[in-house]
Amino acid sequence: MFIHMLGYPTHFGQMECLKLIASPGFPEKRIGYLGLMLLLDERQEVLMLVTNSIKQDLNHTNQYIVGLALCALGNICSAEMARDLAPEVERLLQFRDPNIRKKAALCSIRIIKKVPDLAENFINPAASLLKEKHHGVLLTGVQLCTDMCNVSSEAHEHFKKKCIDGLVKVLKDLTNSPYAPEYDISGISDPFLHIRLLKLLRVLGQGDADASDIMNDILAQVATKTESNKNAGNAILYQCVVTIMSIEDNGGLRVLAVNILGRFLSSRDNNIRYVALNMLMKAIALDSQAVQRHRVTILECVKDSDASIRKRALELIYLLVNENNVKSLTKELIDYLEVTDPDFKEDLTAKICSIVEKFSPEKLWYIDQMLKVLSEAGNCVKDDVWHALIVVITNAPNLHGYTVRSLYKAVQTAGDQETLVRVAVWCIGEYGELLVSNTGVLDVEDPITVTEADALDVVETAIGNPSSDLTTRAMCLVASLKLSSHFPSCSKRVSDIVRHHKGSLVLELQQRAIEFNSIIEKHGKIRSTLVERMPVLDEATFSGRRAGSMPPSVSTSQGALPKIPNGVAKPTSAPLVDLLDFSSDDIPVPGGSGGDFLQDLLGVDISPSISQVTSGTQKSGTDVLLDLLSIGTPPAQNPSTLDILLPSQDIKSPVDVLTKLASPSPSAQTSTPVGSSSMLDLLDDFGTTLSLPETNGPTYPAIIAFESSSLKVTFNFSKEPGNPQTTLIEARFTNKSPNVYSNFVFQAAVPKFLQLHLDPASSNTLPANSNDSITQKLRVSNSQHGKKSLVMRLRINYKVNDKDVLEEGQINNFPRDL
Repeated sequence: MFIHMLGYPTHFGQMECLKLIASPGFPEKRIGYLGLMLLLDERQEVLMLVTNSIKQDLNHTNQYIVGLALCALGNICSAEMARDLAPEVERLLQFRDPNIRKKAALCSIRIIKKVPDLAENFINPAASLLKEKHHGVLLTGVQLCTDMCNVSSEAHEHFKKKCIDGLVKVLKDLTNSPYAPEYDISGISDPFLHIRLLKLLRVLGQGDADASDIMNDILAQVATKTESNKNAGNAILYQCVVTIMSIEDNGGLRVLAVNILGRFLSSRDNNIRYVALNMLMKAIALDSQAVQRHRVTILECVKDSDASIRKRALELIYLLVNENNVKSLTKELIDYLEVTDPDFKEDLTAKICSIVEKFSPEKLWYIDQMLKVLSEAGNCVKDDVWHALIVVITNAPNLHGYTVRSLYKAVQTAGDQETLVRVAVWCIGEYGELLVSNTGVLDVEDPITVTEADALDVVETAIGNPSSDLTTRAMCLVASLKLSSHFPSCSKRVSDIVRHHKGSLVLELQQRAIEFNSIIEKHGKIRSTLVERMPVLDEATFSGRRAGSMPPSVSTSQGALPKIPNGVAKPTSAPLVDLLDFSSDDIPVPGGSGGDFLQDLLGVDISPSISQVTSGTQKSGTDVLLDLLSIGTPPAQNPSTLDILLPSQDIKSPVDVLTKLASPSPSAQTSTPVGSSSMLDLLDDFGTTLSLPETNGPTYPAIIAFESSSLKVTFNFSKEPGNPQTTLIEARFTNKSPNVYSNFVFQAAVPKFLQLHLDPASSNTLPANSNDSITQKLRVSNSQHGKKSLVMRLRINYKVNDKDVLEEGQINNFPRDL
């Protein structure tokens, strides 16, 4: 055994244990059984050899040897041993010595757990144990009955019909029993037996109204008579509460149980408070009103120094909130948010935001509470929360002025909260003129004076803050462009801000700055149209998408188009919402002079086509401009638009069109076809080879998935009609080196939300000097279509001059809508 304790193998000693067990003397058997329990477990085949010895010892005349055998069997019994030795154990449940009966009951628990079918053999012997006077035997008998009820419905029914009255009497006698020193713990008579009896009554009373009625009186007696100033008494009270909550309905008893839990919350012991909070969370479903009475005490637990109690109390408060108490509870939580620990602030913020969204009685209150949260813990607010706030703001036109003024004042004092800065910048960009003109002042607010320069200062400070991330800076650039139209006196400052970012090392900011600068300097006549106020965002659509109940390409908004103050009617869902990454529907926004937009923006002579432009063409012009702002993917154009924009000239392919547009030759007289792929980068990427596959479904641009000094991989995409989740990819591999590649193998891996199937490649030999290529077809199914974009890692193996070459890469530039 000492060698075993040191961690060394002891299999050589197993047979010695069996020899000791087979010895006739008690000392040898004691050592043998001790070694057996320590060195072996039920999975060892050696146990088969000891079964007969244990059976003989169970029938031994010496009760101490019988006790050794029962103890060993209760510890290492396997299913086979249980079947062989169950009759002997069942007989020993009526043995004359109480210690043997106690050990036989514990051994029976092991047997019925290993072989539940044997439970019916122990029903009557177990029931007789419930009449014992010896507390040790009674305790094990109650536990045996409880376990039998869990594994056998027959035993459960038998005990329910025959034993409940006896159990109630035993518990009553135990509760009213005088002082007994052998069982007394902290002035309470045998708390262990108390708890076991309550657990068995709970099992028997579940789902049975008659059985519950029988035990109601004794449960009330235990709940009222047990002292709560000692730990043993609290353990009994807690188990009594659990039993009351589990049996059939009795309103008075449940109120009593909830009041006991309320007393627990005032205890100094953190463990008692924690279990009380856990039990109250379950009690809410049964009697919410009784729990509501202890709301103040629970709220104090949210401010506790113990992190576990704080979190559990916060979850309980969240369940207690309703329309009647939402304002008072939210005020208390927000007040505590100001002083809470940083570790707890994120959880508290998430719960407050959820409460405000779920139970908000009016939009003004909702906006006020969210601004308080953003001011105190804006860096802990998740993106979908402030997205939802902006949706609510757009749907409250009478509060636009109040909201932008409140945000302006908040950002002056809490400018380090980045989420607050984002919402403030967005609102100043949209409603900046309301901020300056003090439009729509409510009775509850104090008037403030804000100049145009002050409004622009907020945007300029945010974009110049080193801690601002890419999203914040990008939103600041868009807001600056909008303010240049709203505040003509600040146009020069806006131009300076935009020009400053033309040299940004961040590609997104650089591209936006270049495009916005082009709009400011060359296209002033269309700027006001471009920066019109955002359309009203449909709350139901956004909520549905947020809950994942509809794909991003489906809109439920219907009805008349809302009127924007400048008189331009727009759909309720438009690509501009993609500025906030809302994955909006790609619905084109009507424009006023689509042909002029194209002509001015491209600097290309397309006058022959412009004269034939219809309303459909005007849509395409606006789509191009929206794409310039990285606002959304323009929708595929209908065939008539393509026919209008393509003059009857000798154009061999759409690629030739783009090549001629990129050429400096002044004689180029072609125009660019407006499709879903050919206008993606009007200002800087005309040289990219793009293809327009002829399919009935949407078209997607080809991409260069991977390129090295010696190898190029191009992906072409297509969709099966009616199956948007599946993307068909044709991979084309081209060898740029003068050496032939042999044993060419392409492998790919995708995340769990994608499923990938690769067809065999057209060849395993790749010719040199781009003379020919290998093609391979892939099929990718996206279970998160519309929510997550495709991403893929690739690995390419081949041989060059008998040397193995491995090239790896990751593809992140898949088109968005795949």
